[in-house]
Amino acid sequence: MTAPHHGAARPQPQPDQETEFFWASGRDGRLRFRSCTACSALIHPPQPVCRHCRGHNTAIREVSGRATLIGFTVNHRFPHPGLPTPFVVAQVAIEEDTRVRLTTNVVGCAPGELRLGMLMEVTFEQVGDTWLPLFRPAADRPDPAPLPPDDPPPEHLRDHVRRTPVHRKFEDRAVISGAGASRIGRRLMVPPLHLTVQACEKAVADAGLTLDDIDGLSTYPGGGAYGGFAEGGVTALESALGIRPVWHNGAGETFGPGGSVIAAMLAVAGGLARHVLCYRTVWEATYAELIRRGKLRPPEGGAADGWFKPFGAVSPAIMLAMNAQRHMHRYGTTRETLGWIALNQRAGAARHPDAIYRDPLTMDDYLSARTISTPFGLYDCDVPCDAATAVVVSAAETAPDLRRAPVRVEAVGTQILERPEWDQATLTHEPQVLGQAAHLWTRTDLRPADVDVALLYDGFTFNCLSWIEALGFCGIGEARDFLDGGKNIARDGILPLNPHGGQLSHGRTHGMGLLHEAVVQVRGEADARQVPGARTAVVSSGGLTPSGVLLLRTDG
Repeated sequence: MTAPHHGAARPQPQPDQETEFFWASGRDGRLRFRSCTACSALIHPPQPVCRHCRGHNTAIREVSGRATLIGFTVNHRFPHPGLPTPFVVAQVAIEEDTRVRLTTNVVGCAPGELRLGMLMEVTFEQVGDTWLPLFRPAADRPDPAPLPPDDPPPEHLRDHVRRTPVHRKFEDRAVISGAGASRIGRRLMVPPLHLTVQACEKAVADAGLTLDDIDGLSTYPGGGAYGGFAEGGVTALESALGIRPVWHNGAGETFGPGGSVIAAMLAVAGGLARHVLCYRTVWEATYAELIRRGKLRPPEGGAADGWFKPFGAVSPAIMLAMNAQRHMHRYGTTRETLGWIALNQRAGAARHPDAIYRDPLTMDDYLSARTISTPFGLYDCDVPCDAATAVVVSAAETAPDLRRAPVRVEAVGTQILERPEWDQATLTHEPQVLGQAAHLWTRTDLRPADVDVALLYDGFTFNCLSWIEALGFCGIGEARDFLDGGKNIARDGILPLNPHGGQLSHGRTHGMGLLHEAVVQVRGEADARQVPGARTAVVSSGGLTPSGVLLLRTDG
């Protein structure tokens, strides 16, 4: 059956050789997946090999079209052609193999009627020569069922960590010798490379080096069509400064936004370079303003690529909101739980002279703010800004020649244990935090109780909650009690969290700003926001991407 369609047409998905069968399935009203002929697992997104048994013999298999509703969010903020806001983006687990989920839309039901665990059935909407699988409540409407378990469950992910020898860690052969930041603000109307140069010059000077000492460059996400999320990559900075690096790196598929630093550590540990300049620049606020003024052309529209955009899931907020909702459903977390993170970051920003949002924030302010995508409101989301951050990674043997005592990296965590696809990964936490966090603690004798200050990625409040549980500062599902009242994460609490305001209030510096603050904190140079006695800091770098986490320390 084809779902009725009203208003402007949606963008048509872009089928390719692997996916065209899926987008054409609805022609006869039947849902189909690729399936392994050896173990019968469904394979989605379609791949030439089964990830479960690694068999290579696959076939197209028709399924019943029945599924369990495992997540939904009512999107208020992000319009989409053919889907006027507010509209529901949902995720369902397929009856024949609940490890397989689809991001979709719900039809035939008001949002207030939806309940996690509801039995759903497929219907299709034709868009051009493709058919979108949508879902509606099953005609028989049985009582909601328990949500299917994660594979593997979050509590057991650490059992799958690959333990590597740590008697001679590469971390010991690299140090952070300098850090610098450009000015930060909304709509600075400054070309992004200007901010990059400003931050890099400060970082090099902070290390007591000159630009001629720099023999490596490393950035995230590198050159490419990243709009307001990058300044041009390695080649742009090398051209501006004439550094002539013997090693360089620029990539989006790395250990989160701070992956440039871990890559640089490997380079100096392996003898490829002695001093690597790592940097990250964003200019989202100016970029958006220039588009508004007609000075820049927005990205081309057209077809809705991927598995999310055809259904209006065009923002990480929409995807992560469903993980937050499931955490609330399974563990009793509330909006107030997330609110304590937002309030804590605002209190920290009040002590930082450069923070973008410094005005006091109350729980009433937080709860009454406009909805973005349920359960997220305005203050659950970070602040787009213009800024650049840089650090210098140096070979450990250069430490005696540096201007100041270096910051050492005790350990890194980088292992991917979850599915990399956002809607196929862990149900109840931000994807790509649990494995990396578990990996970190296998590379050090330190434990969570040894951490003096935490700089945890907070593109959304729920990112932060996920890292708190993943890193073991409380148990899985225990964040509601740990965060209640905000005392544990305050500057004088047992886990001082993002004392500079984080991305929620200081500004979306996309992970590298957290590293800069960690360096400042363990050096004891954070002025009014300084955590007394801070000598060990954990820094996470992620945000719905394969991420990384670093444990920093000073010898003092």
